[in-house]
Order: sequence, then structure tokens, then C-alpha cells
Amino acid sequence: MTAPSTPSNPVTNTPRESYTRLFLRFLRFGLLAWGGPVAQIALIRQELVEEEQWVSRERFNRVLGVYQILPGPEATELCVYFGMLSHGRIGGTVAGLGFVLPGFVLMLLLSWFYVAYGINSPAFSAAFLGMQAAVGALIVRAVHRIGSHVLHNRWLWAIAVLAAGAHFAGVHFLLNLAVAGLVYLLVGQGRGKLGAVLLLAGGVATVALLFARLSAGQVALEATGVVSESIPSTFSLFTLGLRTGLLTFGGAYTAIPYLRNEAVVVSGWMTDSQFLDGLALAGILPAPLVIFGTFVGYLGGGLLGAVALTLGIFLPAFGMTLIGHELLEKVVENKAFHSILDGVTAGVVGLIAATALVLLRDAISGWLSLLIFLGGLIVLFRWNSKVNVPVVVLGAALVGLLAYFLS
Repeated sequence: MTAPSTPSNPVTNTPRESYTRLFLRFLRFGLLAWGGPVAQIALIRQELVEEEQWVSRERFNRVLGVYQILPGPEATELCVYFGMLSHGRIGGTVAGLGFVLPGFVLMLLLSWFYVAYGINSPAFSAAFLGMQAAVGALIVRAVHRIGSHVLHNRWLWAIAVLAAGAHFAGVHFLLNLAVAGLVYLLVGQGRGKLGAVLLLAGGVATVALLFARLSAGQVALEATGVVSESIPSTFSLFTLGLRTGLLTFGGAYTAIPYLRNEAVVVSGWMTDSQFLDGLALAGILPAPLVIFGTFVGYLGGGLLGAVALTLGIFLPAFGMTLIGHELLEKVVENKAFHSILDGVTAGVVGLIAATALVLLRDAISGWLSLLIFLGGLIVLFRWNSKVNVPVVVLGAALVGLLAYFLS
């Protein structure tokens, strides 16, 4: 008889399952992946740790701690990890694909339907207007949730505020995050005065850039509503996804400002309204929220674009896990690395907040959308459930449709 797992006696029972069985097991997880990363991780933990004891609770917590620090969706990384435990690196790849596949296929179908029928349909437009207001509430709730976990001292708050201001000043996304990481690295190494000087210099430069852009009429909170005729190549969409996947610190919401900047502001193959629609569709699917990248890729390059961008986004999560968990543990235990990631994550919070302000101008276009936004916020803050996101988004769509048919 197997003894119960305890801290002093961590019993594990990882089975060597066939590739087919692994794929089907994690495909089922993917089909049940409602409610965001917390619910997805809880589902995996309940079956593989509590019931079947593939690893001990202590080992699971340690593994999860590593993936919460690294970029990429944690639930996907956990699936790859468990698949690798069972049947090596091929097993990890099979398990990860099984988990991601349902959300990818569903988003691909919804993207096709959106382009083929939804854009020019008044009824669908009314539904999406309601959903866009709900997405605005989702992003505001995400800023609050991530910020409450990340911004635990005045240094990190200052970094987040500077990153938000630098975003409006037109500072490049990567430069913004590099400065954020460097400032907090200096703080972590006991060189707070030098960090303060760098932070102050960044603040002065940001104010100067903002003033210059305001004088030139280049700073506005209006959302972008014009689509460029330029079509990105499949390779450029793949590299965009790869860069996005490497920057998803703190959860899938961190991909929002970067993807929006590239797809809407820089390249312009979609509008802010369409970007919000993609986020809304991702919110009703059993998948990591970052699957909205499939929608962005589809609008940029059709089927091949969707595949390329999605592949790029998830490749870092697969790759980092398949490299070997023990190596990753050694990397993330480095204090300097921790400090850099803390600073980068604080900067990302500021970027999400800045992006939320821009998107809200497009999402809230009248009294009805304002009411949907406020109602969504109340539900998201007061009701903790794995289905609160799809309920809010679908409820907002229904309100939009009712308003359309009653008008």
C-alpha cells in the first residue's frame, strides 16, 4: 500500500503513458481550461498531484514557482513539464500541444467567422460593442490584480508610473522595460542612489518627450481606427509572436501592450476596435488568454499568419520547459535575475495601465457601454469564479444585442 505524501515522505507515482494517452489527457485539460490561469493550474494540480500523485505537493509548488517567474503561460508550461516527466521531451511536446490545441482551433474558427461575417454585420457589431466595454473592465481588473502582487514597494510603483509615462512619450517598448529592469537591479544590489538617479533621469526625459510630442500634436488618448494596407509577412508574424512570448512576465495580460503596439500603432493592420474584439473572443474560450494572438495573426496574415503568430508566442514556453527544469531553477534562484524580472514586471504593469487608458477611449463610446463597463468591474471584483470572465463577456454581448434590437 502506498504511503501518503508528506513533506518528509514525498511519494511520487509518475506513470509512463503512451503519447496518445498523454495527448488525450491534456486535450481534456485544454477543453476544460475555463477561468484563467488560477483555475487551469488548480485543475492540473487536483488530478495530477492530489489524486494521482505524479509529484509531491512540495515539488509541484517549487515547479510552479519557477514558471511564475519565467515568461509564458504557467498552465501551458506545467502541462509540458508533466508530459516530459511521463515520456521525455516528446511527451512534453505532445502534452503541451494537447492543452493548447482546443483554444487554438476555436479561436481560429472564430477569427474566420469574424472576418467572413462579423465585421459588416450590424447585429454582430452591436454585440462586439458590448463585449469591448467588458474587455475594458477585464483589463482594468488585471492591472489591479497584477499590480497588487507586483508593486510591493515605492521603487516598483515609481518604475510602473515612469513606464506608463514613457509609453505616452513614444519610448520604445523594449527600451522602456530595459530601463525598468536596470533600475531595480541597482536597487537590489544596494546601489539605490544610482537607481534613483537613473529613475530621475528617465522621468526628466519622459516629461521632455511628452512636452515635445504635445507641442507637435502627437500625443492623444484616441484609439487608432484606420487600417493600413500593408500586409505583414508570415515570418514577421512569427518573430512578433516570439518576441511577445518572451515578454509575457506576470501573465497573459502583459502581451496586450506589446501586441497592440506592433499590430495597431506601428504596422496598423488592425484597429483598436478589432483588437478589443479579439480580446473579447479569447475571454469566452477555454484557453490561456494569450490565445488572442491567433486572432491578431489571422487579421494580419490569414491562416498562415494565425499559425505563425501562435507558434511564436508559445514557443518560448515550450522551449524553456523542455530545456530542463533543473537548469531553470538555478537561473531563477539568482538574486540579480530576480531583481531584473521584478523591475521588468513593474514596467509591464505601467504599460498595461497606459494601454488600458487608450483602449477604454474606444471601448466606452456612450452611456450604455459605460454601464456595461461599470457592471463588468463590479462582477469581476466581487465574484471570484472560474467562469466570471466568459459570463461578463457573453453578458455584455447580450446587452449589446438587446439594445440593438430594441432601438
